[in-house]
Amino acid sequence: MNPIEVIMRTSPVIPVLVIEDVAHARPIAEALVAGGLRVLEVTLRTTAALDVIREMKKVDGAIVGAGTVLNEADLRASLNAGAEFIVSPGLTEPLGKAAIAAGVPFLPGIANAGDIMRGLDLGLSHFKFFPAEASGGLAALKALSAPFAQASFCPTGGISLETAPLWLAHEPVLCVGGSWVVGRGAPDRAAITDAAMRSAALTRA
Repeated sequence: MNPIEVIMRTSPVIPVLVIEDVAHARPIAEALVAGGLRVLEVTLRTTAALDVIREMKKVDGAIVGAGTVLNEADLRASLNAGAEFIVSPGLTEPLGKAAIAAGVPFLPGIANAGDIMRGLDLGLSHFKFFPAEASGGLAALKALSAPFAQASFCPTGGISLETAPLWLAHEPVLCVGGSWVVGRGAPDRAAITDAAMRSAALTRA
């Protein structure tokens, strides 16, 4: 099985994390793993993100990746911080080739057929559908995935605990990305673990 597919199938929800204080990293990761969500996407949207990845890597059971990777410099920095997989909001040929050359599991963002075709040309078959709701929602992904039977998806953007089951019922969807699992600010460990448990209990098609 493709390494990125193994990661995508580990949990039905990948928490999308925006963490501004590195002191919050371990408590959040521990709470998520305790709730059954092991795959954690730390977005490079804060100055603390790379240190957050380093801290979360210390938590037993956590599979920590970097999100919002925009270019080769972000890729190198993420790998140096210990990121185990890479997620990008879009797909450029330089970033795609660099990720493939690095041998790291890579989940590039797509929003249309041209994006998917560019990914397939690079040898990629697993994609982040982003921004999912703003790009037309589930109806758009159903139409988009129809010509590409070899492709699998992780829709992200505007999805909630309530709507996630609708996405997961679509066979090409292996998981969804969710920012609802962890709120901003100081972590409430009990609330995070509870949200993780409810997310981990969701089922796929």
